[in-house]
This record gives sequence, structure tokens and C-alpha cells, in this order.
Amino acid sequence: MNNKPTILVIGAGAIGAYYGGRLAQVGADVSVAVRSDYDFLQSQPYQIKSCDGDFEFVPSQVIRTAGEYVGNPDYVIVATKVLPGTDTVELLRGAVHENTAIVLMQNGAEIEQNIASAYPDNEIISVLCFICSGRTAPGHIHHQDYGHIAIGSFPQGKTKKLIKLGELFQNAGVKCEVSENAVQARWKKLVWNAPYNPLSVLAGCVDTKQIMDNSWTAELARNIMEEVYTIAKAVGAEFDHSFIQQNIDATMKMKAYKPSMLLDYENGREMEVEAILGNTVKAARRVGVETPRIDSLYALLQLINSKANC
Repeated sequence: MNNKPTILVIGAGAIGAYYGGRLAQVGADVSVAVRSDYDFLQSQPYQIKSCDGDFEFVPSQVIRTAGEYVGNPDYVIVATKVLPGTDTVELLRGAVHENTAIVLMQNGAEIEQNIASAYPDNEIISVLCFICSGRTAPGHIHHQDYGHIAIGSFPQGKTKKLIKLGELFQNAGVKCEVSENAVQARWKKLVWNAPYNPLSVLAGCVDTKQIMDNSWTAELARNIMEEVYTIAKAVGAEFDHSFIQQNIDATMKMKAYKPSMLLDYENGREMEVEAILGNTVKAARRVGVETPRIDSLYALLQLINSKANC
């Protein structure tokens, strides 16, 4: 890898465009493969409104598919939603070369193995994003709060490419924890995603502040987090139990925020039900853990997924 790392972001929306733009600010050569923003980016840069300072992001290449990328990228960042109809292996086709690290900047439990099986000779890096960010219009991103990330090589360990990527994020002003246990880090991210994403929809299209201001939904959120913790412990990815309270405290302090699942529901888009809840339920069944609350969320959201707006 040369001194100017080359990065392709697949699915550069609210998350991918923000972090890709930050990496470009510190000298990385960042390109994007996009669909809905393609026409906008032919004549204008990304406009990113951020609580950490507004900026514009001009990608090196703007393409529709990864196979159109010119060159051999050091990193391919996949920032698409994990949906049943999305074939991530196919999305990567043509862009992954011998020394390319595949970076999964996505939500959900146990999503790496399929990619690792398809690309057994390439390094897989998991990225967990703790950020309040949304796409407000074509090419326009609004970063409202937070923004730190955790990254780790799948399934574990620290590599030169992982450390280099972590340094790039840190240099870009993104607080980055480089973890030796990517599997554990993904379960830790699920502590927040499992309650707040589903409850925002099922409680009647509410934001995080509304959930936490109501004692019943706040307690339900905590109990869902406890179920995630129990699964993580059973699959060998245990973390400190105090992380639950840390998530609750952080959510209480954050600005009122609509999670991605609610934004998708309001706009009539398919929600990441399988990645966030379905995979979690499957893991629980595999290790014999009872998860009545998560089971209920999963059952209800399966029925309303991709239905009418709020």
C-alpha cells in the first residue's frame, strides 16, 4: 500500500459518504459507487452538514458499480444496508484484488462469514459506527451527533491494514477504537441497534428521546439490551455488563434522533429487520438462549416491513 491509500466506498449514503469524506480530508484517494446520488455527483460535490464542522467531499471517481473502478483499491468499504435482496458478494465483484481489504461498515449480527467464504484470501475488516447521520436529499448528508467507530479484523487479531485504517480515521478526527475482537465489537453495537431501531417504529414512529422519556419504553429498551448481552455471552463474545448502562446514558444525552429503521419505514423502504433482529434470533436459537422480547420485535417487524408510511 502506497502513502496515499486508495479507497472505494460502495453505497456512499448517510454513513459511507460521511466517513469517506473524512478520509479524503486527510489525503486518502476516495471513490464512490452509488446509484441514487450518481446524477447529482456528476456536477456537484457531496454537501455534508456536520456537528463537527461542515465540509464538501469530491470523490476521485464516481461510478455506478464496483466493477467500473479504475485501479486496485487498498480498501473497499461496503456501506450498504444489509437486506435480504442485496447480494454483497455481487456488489464487490470486479473491485476486489489480491491485496484489497474488504471493510464491512454495516449493521447486524454475524454478517461477515458469507463475505469471508466468497473471498477467503482477502482480509475482512468490520466497522461499527456509532453516529447519528442521515441523507436529507441527493448528495446532502446531515451528521447530527456522535461519530466514533470501532474496527477490527474478522474474526480477530490486528493486522497492518487494520492499524493503518484506524490511523487514517484518527487523523481525520474520527474517534476510532481498534479492536482485537471484531465479533465482540459487532455484538456491542447490537446493544443499541436491537432496541432503538425496532422501538422507533413499533412505538408509533418516535425518536430516541421519546423512547427514553417514557419509563415503560425506556425499561423495555434496557431489557432488550440484556437479551443481547446474554446471547453475546453464550456465543463467546462477552463484554462488560456496564456497557448496557453506558449505552443508556449516551442515548439520554444525545439529541433527539430518528434511527435508520424509522427513516426507512417513513419513506416506504425495506428495513434491516433480518440483519438486526433475524440474525440475532438465529444466534439465540443456536446457543439455546431465550429472547422473548427480541422474538416479539422480530415477529411484528416482519409483518410491517416495507408497508405504508407512518
